[in-house]
Amino acid sequence: MVTELMGFEIGTTSAWLVWILPFVAAMIIPGIGKLSKHATGYVAVAFALMSAVSAATMIPVALEAAELHHQITWIESLGLKGGVLADPLSIIMANVVGWISFLIMIYSTGYMKGDKDIPRFWFWMMFFIGSMQLIVLSDNLLQVFFGWEGVGLASYALISFWYRDKKKDHVGVEGRTVLGMLDYYSPTHAGMKAFIMTKVGDVMMIAGMLLIFLFAGTFGFKELLGDTSWATAMSAQGLLVPAFVLLFGGAMGKSAQFPLNEWLLEAMTGPTAVSALIHAATMVKAGVFLVARLGPLVFALGAAGILADQFFEIIAWVGAITALLLATQAMVNPEIKKVLAYSTGSQIGYMMMALGIAGLSYQYVDGYTAGFFHLISHAMFKASLFMAAGAILHTVGSRFMTDMGGLRKTMKKTYAFMWAAGLGLMGAPFITTGFWSKDAIFAAVYESGNEWALPLYIIAVLTAVITAFYTMRMMGLVFFGNKSKHIEKMEEEGHHVHEASLSMWIPYGILAVLTIGIGLIGLSAEEGLHHTFVEYLDHSYGIHSAHVANEPSILPGFLQGLNPVALGSSLIAFAIGAGLGYIFYIGRWVDPVKVVNSNIVFYSFHKLLLNRWYLNAMVYWCFVAAPLWLARGVFRYFERTAIDYGMNDGFQKAIGWSAKVVQGTQTGVSQSYLFVFGAGLLFVVLILLM
Repeated sequence: MVTELMGFEIGTTSAWLVWILPFVAAMIIPGIGKLSKHATGYVAVAFALMSAVSAATMIPVALEAAELHHQITWIESLGLKGGVLADPLSIIMANVVGWISFLIMIYSTGYMKGDKDIPRFWFWMMFFIGSMQLIVLSDNLLQVFFGWEGVGLASYALISFWYRDKKKDHVGVEGRTVLGMLDYYSPTHAGMKAFIMTKVGDVMMIAGMLLIFLFAGTFGFKELLGDTSWATAMSAQGLLVPAFVLLFGGAMGKSAQFPLNEWLLEAMTGPTAVSALIHAATMVKAGVFLVARLGPLVFALGAAGILADQFFEIIAWVGAITALLLATQAMVNPEIKKVLAYSTGSQIGYMMMALGIAGLSYQYVDGYTAGFFHLISHAMFKASLFMAAGAILHTVGSRFMTDMGGLRKTMKKTYAFMWAAGLGLMGAPFITTGFWSKDAIFAAVYESGNEWALPLYIIAVLTAVITAFYTMRMMGLVFFGNKSKHIEKMEEEGHHVHEASLSMWIPYGILAVLTIGIGLIGLSAEEGLHHTFVEYLDHSYGIHSAHVANEPSILPGFLQGLNPVALGSSLIAFAIGAGLGYIFYIGRWVDPVKVVNSNIVFYSFHKLLLNRWYLNAMVYWCFVAAPLWLARGVFRYFERTAIDYGMNDGFQKAIGWSAKVVQGTQTGVSQSYLFVFGAGLLFVVLILLM
């Protein structure tokens, strides 16, 4: 740790390399692609591995709850420095991003095989990874923002990767409309939508950054904590909470939180490898990471008497609303990648809720640990689910689950791994990481003692029920029942459903196994993470965790320390959701179509969910259709009538008339000219006399 290399400590050198290496790969891949397109994949995988290994070398620092901080001069005239901050939060996150990205790179070598634009794909994937790691390891807000915009740019390029807009690359049902708005999107449309909607959050974020810089004179996280006079001054003027809420606006955009969530579903137009990267470990987790980075600072300010509780309340409620809203939509959507996308936004809502409630609790570290633990859990099982879904799409040739069915007989490996990852998403008791992280969130909310604890807790449990239901629905529609007509037609044409290639199933298989493996020791893993954050937050932010004496519990010995209410809620939520899903879609004892059509209430509610609560349509009406209508109205009635016909034509006619009048005065008779001269002179004299 203390060994020096060219002015850098060995540990800090690793921190720099984690995000620099992917950018280096991005720079050299276009040149290599000119020589060999096939070689670009090996280069991308190799550099992704080196970046992940660099992140892994810093794990001992995280285990010691220590940190590495190194700065260099960036913009000398402004006194700005660039740097890396490797603490337990960023080191764990860097490893999550690095290793899952590496597995997705391996998966992509099989999934994208034969694509003629493959060098462009590898360029943007490495640029994406580098930008995300820059966010994670930066020691200041300005540097974070550079990575933030890099992620946004790369996401636009990758979501709209198949920019030729072939019908097979669209999302939605062709011809379907909601409130007159087309609910069927091309890759280029989806990419532009994601770019614009996230930019709304980005504008909010930079406004918050500049507001803080105006008072603090620095963007550095360590500097902001070292001297809090800026916070006192901002609080006195009522600007502290607005500044942090503006920063959270950036997180809302990148993490697809309500009301900036509508871009997430259309992002499924990109290759599945892109979906796995965006929705598992990178872009949508950037917002969660930013909140996790800022949260301790805001809480420490509160402990010092500079209160900003409204910041945490907003985070908690935005997360709760998003979790429930998107979970309900996943219940009815027919496209497998869209179901997983809805699930991603919903689960990130869980993380936000935990990080928000942490700031409203005396035991800040409990909610903080729960939210971040769920981030780690979700990254594993959701990346696995997306890659497995991509393997299914690759062989079936359709994104609709109604075109699947009975695949457990022909895709046995994918079937097993999707079950393992799906159980993690459902929170299957005691054997999955998802169970322990969700239970930790339940406990953090329940024990917070906040006035909002009960409604937030109810939303959390209800969302867990729905999550288990739509996951069982997905598994049932894809793997159970008879072959669909689509598959039968494929087989008649000589195309047979087959297992994914080795390079594809090994990555999502590893993550599925980890979901179960870590789940089996989940309580110990959670306690270890909790202990690390206790020491880290105490040492770096002065946030102390109160020691609460453990009361006798009715739970067995290996579950001692868990909250019985939270545990009971976890078990009941899983049982109800999974049970209903099994009845409708695996056992098929009840036909869900008949239930939906049985009465007007069920039918209307199903339509409401299928139409995305009409929120997406309203976004288009308010921000696309209405402005276009207004623009056309201005063109038609103002520009064309008032400007073209009124001013332009009127001015032309007035000039023509004036010319004729002047022309008419040119008689050539001297008496006429003298008369006009005399009249004009008399007019001037009269004006002067007045």
